Amino acid sequence: MDCSLGTLLRALQSSSDEQDVERLLDSATTLLTLLSNTLNVTLLTSQLLSAPSIWQRPDGLRTTLRIRGIFTSAALQILRQPGPSAAVSIRPTASPLNWEHWAVAVVKGADNKSPRWRHLCVLTGLLAGLEGRAQQEGSDAMRRTLEGATVKAANISLREGEAKNEYISDSIAVLLSQAFGLLSDGCQLDLDHDLLLPIVYYAPLFARGGLHYGYFLSTIDADILQSPGMRFDWSSHSSTYARYQRMVTGPLVASLGPLSRLMAFSIEHVQDWELLFTMVKDLATFSRSLSVQWRQNKLSEIDLAEESTYLSEETMRHTIPLLWRVLRSTMFAIIVALQALLRRVLDDSRMPSDGAPFVSAQALHILRNLFFVSSRQGANGFSQYTFVCLTAIDIISQYPLQSEAFLRDIRPASRRDIPQHPLDRCSDLYFLNIGEHFAIVLSPEANENLLVHCATPYLGLGGDSRLLEIFEAAHSVMLAVFSAPQNIDLLAREIHPYVSTLFHVFPSNLSARQFRIAIKTLVRITSAPAPISETLPLLPSEILELVRLRLESISTRQTQPPPGPVTPALGELNSGVESFKQPVMLDQAVLVLALIDALPYLPIDQLEDWLPFAADAMTSVKDTAPLELCKQRFWDVLSSGEMDVNRAGMCLNWWGTRGGRELVLVGSDSPTFMSGALQKTSRL
Repeated sequence: MDCSLGTLLRALQSSSDEQDVERLLDSATTLLTLLSNTLNVTLLTSQLLSAPSIWQRPDGLRTTLRIRGIFTSAALQILRQPGPSAAVSIRPTASPLNWEHWAVAVVKGADNKSPRWRHLCVLTGLLAGLEGRAQQEGSDAMRRTLEGATVKAANISLREGEAKNEYISDSIAVLLSQAFGLLSDGCQLDLDHDLLLPIVYYAPLFARGGLHYGYFLSTIDADILQSPGMRFDWSSHSSTYARYQRMVTGPLVASLGPLSRLMAFSIEHVQDWELLFTMVKDLATFSRSLSVQWRQNKLSEIDLAEESTYLSEETMRHTIPLLWRVLRSTMFAIIVALQALLRRVLDDSRMPSDGAPFVSAQALHILRNLFFVSSRQGANGFSQYTFVCLTAIDIISQYPLQSEAFLRDIRPASRRDIPQHPLDRCSDLYFLNIGEHFAIVLSPEANENLLVHCATPYLGLGGDSRLLEIFEAAHSVMLAVFSAPQNIDLLAREIHPYVSTLFHVFPSNLSARQFRIAIKTLVRITSAPAPISETLPLLPSEILELVRLRLESISTRQTQPPPGPVTPALGELNSGVESFKQPVMLDQAVLVLALIDALPYLPIDQLEDWLPFAADAMTSVKDTAPLELCKQRFWDVLSSGEMDVNRAGMCLNWWGTRGGRELVLVGSDSPTFMSGALQKTSRL
C-alpha cells in the first residue's frame, strides 16, 4: 500500500495530461479508503489540495467538484464498512481506521500548503458523505466539527481576498451552496454574509462559466438558419447548441436553485444596506442585458402563437425547450432573491429613508426585463412572483412622485402606433398590467398622459388573436383610471367614447370575462354615491340599455376563448370569482350575465325597473346549459350577499310577491293562471 501511495504522490507532482490526472484521481479515491496509517491519509489529502498537476491548469469548476467528490465517495465508503473487529474477516481490503479517526486525519491534510478555499473541497465533501449517517457512532460530534471548520475556512478565505479571482469565487459559491443545507442554523448565521453575497449572485449570472450577462442568447443567433420551407431551424448539431449544452450542464447553471437559496439567506442577514442596493442594481443590469441579447436573436421576432408555423420540428421539440427551461430557472432564481430583498425592506427599520422606493422601482424594472420569460411561462401563478410584483407596487405607491417617474421610464416609446416587434408588445403589456395599479395614486394629468394615452391604441383593435391579452389589459387600465376618485372630470369626458368602443369590439375581439367586468365596473362607478351620478343620474341605465339593445340584435354564435392558455391578471388571482371563468358560451348568455352582474350596483329606483328586464332577457338564451347558468347567476346575485340590505329587501319583495320567481324560473311566455289554479300537467 505504501508503494502505491508513493507512486501516486510522485505522479501527482509531475503528470500534466488530463487523462492521466483523471486516472490518478480515481486511484486517490481508492487509496483514501484503504490506507491504515492516519499520517498517510493526511499526506494524501494535503497533496490532493496542492498538487501542481491538478491545480495549475484546472478544468474550471469541474476540477473543484471532482476533488470534492473524491472525499464524498471516500467518506461514504468508510461509513459503510463494518467496525474494526469485523474488517479483517469480512472485508480484508477495507481500512482498519474508523470514521472519526479517518475524518480527523483527512481534515489535518487541509493545511497551510494549500489556500483556504480549497479546504472547502474537503470539508464540504465530508459533510455530504456524512449526510444520512447521523446514527454512526461519533458522527454527531464530528458533524459539528466539520460544520464549524467549513464556516471558518469560508470566512477566512473571503476576508483574505481569495475570492477576487473569478475561478476561486465561483468555487466558493458553488461549494457553499451545496453544503449550506447541511449546516446547522447557527453555522449558517456565522458565515460572513457581507462578503459572501457579492460572489453568490455574481457567479451564476455574470461569470464566464455561468450565464455571463446572457450573451449566449445573441451568440446562438448565428446558427438559427432559415430552411426552404420558410421555417427557422436551430439544429441540435450546431456548434452554438453544443456550447449551450455545456453551459447548461456546467456547475454554475446546474446549481441555480441552491445558489438562489443561499443568496436569499445572505440577503436577509447582510448588515450593510449598500451591498443590497448594489446587488439590486446588478440584478437590473443583468436582466436588462438578458432582454437586449434576446432582441438580437431571430427567435425574438416570432410570436408565441406563430412558433408552430415558423419554427422547424426539431427546434420545437429539442432545442427551444432547453432554452426556455434555462431562462425559466434564471427568472425563478432572481425572483427568490427579490422576494428576500423585499421582505427585508418591509421588516428592517435600519434601511435608509430613500431605500424603499429605490428597491421597489428596481425590482419592477427587473420584472419588466424578464417579462418576455414570465409572460410565456405563466409566472402569475407562481406565488413568489406575485408577492414580489404586488409588494413592490404597494411600496412604491406610497411615493407618488417616484411612482410617476417609474411609469415614465417604462412607458411605450410610441403612444400612437402598435409596435411590430413581439418584444416591444410584451413590454407594452407589462406597462399596462403594472400601470393599472397606479391609477389611484397618480394625478388626473398623469393618468391621462401616461395611462389613457398609452392604452388608447389598443382599445379599438379587432381581428388579431395575438393581441387579445394586451387588448384586454388596455381595457383594464381604462377601468382602473375611471374608478380612481380624483379622475371625475376625466371620467365624464372619456366614458362615452369608451362605452362606444367597448360595444364596437364585443364580441369579435373581447372575451366574455372582460366584457362582463367592464359593464359591471362602469355601472358601479357611475351609480350613486359617485359624483358623476349628480350630473348624469341615468347613465347606469343607459349603459344597460345598450346591453339590452345589443342582445336584441346579436347573433347566436359562441364567444370563443383566446387561443392557448390565458394567464390571469395579478389582481384576479385568488379572487374567488367563479362567474368569470366560463370558457365558451353564447353571445346572448354573455350579455344576459353582464346585465345580471350589474344589478347589485344600480340605484334602487333603477334596480326596480331592471330586475324584470334582466329576468325577461334570459328568454333569449335558447340552449339549456347557458340558460341554467344564467338562472344560477341570477339567484346568486339575489341571495349570496352581493346586494346591500335595502336592495336585498326590494329584491325579496319582487321575487316573492311581484312575479319575479315565475319570470326567472318559468319565463315571460308561460300562460297566466289564477292563484291556486292547476295546470294541465298537474297530477292533482
